[in-house]
Amino acid sequence: MTRTRIKICGLTRPQDVTAAVEAGADAVGFVFYPPSPRYVPFDRAAELAALLPPFVTPVGLFVDPQPEFIAGALRRVPLQCLQFHGDESNARCAALSMIPGTDCRLPWIKVARMRPGVDLLEFSVSHPGACALLLDTFVEEYGGGGKTFDWSLVPSEMERPLVLSGGLDPGNVGEAIRRLRPWAVDVSSGVEVAKGIKDAAKIAAFVAGVRNADS
Repeated sequence: MTRTRIKICGLTRPQDVTAAVEAGADAVGFVFYPPSPRYVPFDRAAELAALLPPFVTPVGLFVDPQPEFIAGALRRVPLQCLQFHGDESNARCAALSMIPGTDCRLPWIKVARMRPGVDLLEFSVSHPGACALLLDTFVEEYGGGGKTFDWSLVPSEMERPLVLSGGLDPGNVGEAIRRLRPWAVDVSSGVEVAKGIKDAAKIAAFVAGVRNADS
């Protein structure tokens, strides 16, 4: 059976990076959206990313960024994947993912903000360059709302890699995996004691929930 990958998002402190790595996370996310309480400046994100061992992927989260903003992030933070949460088109994502001074692009994930009426199959077709789709709950703000969406909105015939997010926590992640069998799961508020402040025990319990669902 395929192992479900795990991303811990919205990290702001060294001890939380360490907790995610020690628990067995495959990726960690840094939020580069200034209105978010989980926002980290580029220099801080670079310090946190320097704590990561090999094969743990640093991911940058952006919301409709300007080219100069994302170029600054790519110059200063060793990101390996980008995550777009706004209204970016496929062409926009492709352009923004270009590594400054090169002809190479980083892989990027497009976020679908799920609510009744969203056609995920159509959304997938409209973003063919995405390496995966991340399914999050629609909230007025972006990300970290701590609310699940109706998982029945996800078509069974989806062939793209899916990253499930939105209100996941140690108590419900096992059920979510057993029902949808996503490629990966992504958690932020579900392992926090306050916005941007993670709890090592909750991270460990979340990872254990994923592993139990995979077994």
